[in-house]
Amino acid sequence: MEDFYTLSQVITSEQVIEKSRFIAVAVPLTTLEQIEQSILKIREDYPNARHYVYAYRLHDGFIEKSSDDGEPQGTGGRPVLDILQHRNVWNILVVVVRYFGGILLGTGGLSRAYGGTARQVLSETELKKLTLYQAFALRVPYEWYEQLKYQLYQHSWITDKEEFSEVIKLVVHVPEQETELFRKWLDDFTRKQVPYEEVGSIWG
Repeated sequence: MEDFYTLSQVITSEQVIEKSRFIAVAVPLTTLEQIEQSILKIREDYPNARHYVYAYRLHDGFIEKSSDDGEPQGTGGRPVLDILQHRNVWNILVVVVRYFGGILLGTGGLSRAYGGTARQVLSETELKKLTLYQAFALRVPYEWYEQLKYQLYQHSWITDKEEFSEVIKLVVHVPEQETELFRKWLDDFTRKQVPYEEVGSIWG
């Protein structure tokens, strides 16, 4: 699976266009339940607005949805979703709250306002890149430990959960696209003296 980007915290951004206030709230999340709760909270935090346009993307199941919330069809949620797709951002909800200022923007103006406010909120934070890692559990004889740790570090493969007993048990996280390279390298480098098993995958 390809890498993707997400948020590490809730962020907001605001702009005024033709006397209407557009407030974007971007929320990191992973479930439909969290989306429902977040939309309700945003409606409470910004009461009496004319529209609560939103779009979200969940990476688990590749679920996407957008809502114009009463704006002309395709002028609100779709431009917000387009921004998220273009930036390859997942596990995110973006709600753009509009307090109507009395001036009609037209369909093109609305699309630019909603899409632009969504683009602005994403540009005001550093997105977090997530990579799919495969986890390998190694059983390392003590005589191999120091040089193996050094080589793993040189390859930028991440180690954790070290446990010292009759051998040293540790977990190595390897980017998914490097798993075959890792297996071959480990067998060649240690002459198959370090047994291992694959123990799952994680986004990180």
